[in-house]
Amino acid sequence: MRWVAVFVPAMLLLGFLSAAASNSGEQNVWFSALVKPDLYPPAQLFPIVWSVAYVLMGLALSMVVSARGSAGRGLAIGVFTLHVALNLVWSPLFFGGHRIVAALIDIAAMDVTLALSILLFARLRPVAALLLVPVMGWILFASLLNWQILTLNPGADGAPDPAAVHVKF
Repeated sequence: MRWVAVFVPAMLLLGFLSAAASNSGEQNVWFSALVKPDLYPPAQLFPIVWSVAYVLMGLALSMVVSARGSAGRGLAIGVFTLHVALNLVWSPLFFGGHRIVAALIDIAAMDVTLALSILLFARLRPVAALLLVPVMGWILFASLLNWQILTLNPGADGAPDPAAVHVKF
């Protein structure tokens, strides 16, 4: 349980910091101007689902970290850490940098590293792997949204914030 007290709050804090640092969500002027796909859910769902996902990720990691002496534990933690790093970079790429293509590449790498994490976690703690399955479903859905936003907004990749004021001297 001590690892749960460390990793669940840490995951939530890291997710919050990534979102806050990149001005993610509907309050982002650039993002709010984008055409959204028909299957785009209500905006208020995102913080709820991401919070649940981060809690599940923290719980799963806690279970694997506590599997001391298990073969493959280090690799599983390493691959999952890479997944978390990719996850934390997505919001700054997409919302902060307006880099829809780079964010799509990042989220594709997230898909792969999370799938590998599930496989590696299953060897150590099957329940930890099961906790990541709903996260995988959400990440795959987010990947689809990222791709659809790219196709619906061909000129938006790398575009400046429409609210930015440009002063010429």
